[in-house]
Amino acid sequence: MEMVLDVYKRPYDPKRPVLCMDESPRQLIAEAKSPIAAAPGQPARYDYEYRRCGTYNVFLVCEPLAGKRFLDILETKTKRDWACFLETIADEYKNAQLITLVMDNLNTHTPGALYETFPPEKAKALWDRFEFVYTPKHGSWLNMAEIELNVLTGQCLKRRIDNISDVKKEALAWQKARNTKNAKVNWQFTAKDARIKLKRLYPTLDS
Repeated sequence: MEMVLDVYKRPYDPKRPVLCMDESPRQLIAEAKSPIAAAPGQPARYDYEYRRCGTYNVFLVCEPLAGKRFLDILETKTKRDWACFLETIADEYKNAQLITLVMDNLNTHTPGALYETFPPEKAKALWDRFEFVYTPKHGSWLNMAEIELNVLTGQCLKRRIDNISDVKKEALAWQKARNTKNAKVNWQFTAKDARIKLKRLYPTLDS
């Protein structure tokens, strides 16, 4: 936890950007019955029943100090998907000397995923572009990309969308709008705060 919090204290450096990555599976949902349109004095009405139309996965990475984020919408959530998204991040930051990436420790987030996806030379070169910082178990709240995903859900995806094409269109429009605003996460939590508020998690040392 304190390692992640120390990373967040680093000053902005375009040559060594600090990024946060997260992913979230979601359902495609269709209306079971046609909604009733709004009328004067009457809001639009939707039936509580719905139809499941499959699933998709959101990959999102953000650079908190730059107010920048980008995402990808895929039908699956595999090691190869993650490896290809990592390649996208590296291409987006091709002028960076080293990319620090904060993420959770899923079993897909491993060097093996790169070697299963790319030739060994490319896998090693891609891995060397990154410094990986993992959030602790039960500590996904430390990942600022999770906050961005919550904003995406609340502003864009918290409604019934039944096909992945519309999801991509809406999510990319959200990405563009939020980047244009240069929206940033106002992170205030520090290691000093953690030692007070989360004192129960620290070992008790005998004096």
